[in-house]
Parts: sequence; C-alpha cells; structure tokens
Amino acid sequence: MLSIEDFLKVDLRVAEVKHAEPHPNADRLMILKIDAGDGIEGRQIVAGIRNCYKPEDLIGKRIVIVNNLAPAILRGVESQGMLLAAKDADQVVIITTEKDIKPGSKIQ
Repeated sequence: MLSIEDFLKVDLRVAEVKHAEPHPNADRLMILKIDAGDGIEGRQIVAGIRNCYKPEDLIGKRIVIVNNLAPAILRGVESQGMLLAAKDADQVVIITTEKDIKPGSKIQ
C-alpha cells in the first residue's frame, strides 16, 4: 500500500500537446512536445501510444502528466515526464481533462 505522504509527492499536472511524431527507433513509441505551464521550451515526453493514436489527433489535447518524474532515455530519446493512460486489452486511452483548463494546472 502507498501512504498518503508518498502519493502527495507525485506532481500531476495538465499539459497541452503541441507536437507529436513517431519515435524513429521504436514501433510503439510516440514523442510528444508539450506545454506543461512551466515555461520549459521543447519539453517532451515519450509514450507507448503509437499503436492507438495518430500524431495529428494528439495536437491540442489537454493530457494529464506526472510532472516531477526524473528524466529517462527511451530508445535514445529523453522523456521528461509521463502521461497517464488507461489500458484495457489492446486499447490505450489517454487521460484528458473534461473541460479546457490551462496547462500547468495541478491535479488535486
């Protein structure tokens, strides 16, 4: 079980997808350039959603990310966060906001 203190360490935020492209070295990965409201230009996350989403369908989406995850290199590309998604068998669905809300808004 996860304590509430541990859970509160996770910084969940809204981010807007500004650009999306297939990862050049992985069939299941997509590279997303995002605006997480923190002023970091060119921030990107790498996510295993390529089989379920086309790049053009992601532009403008408000997604939920783990904002304070340590960067990781995925197949040679740095990922600076993680998007949240639900998986059911072969379907992956990105967690989005019900209404438009500005990038950087904290999930409570």
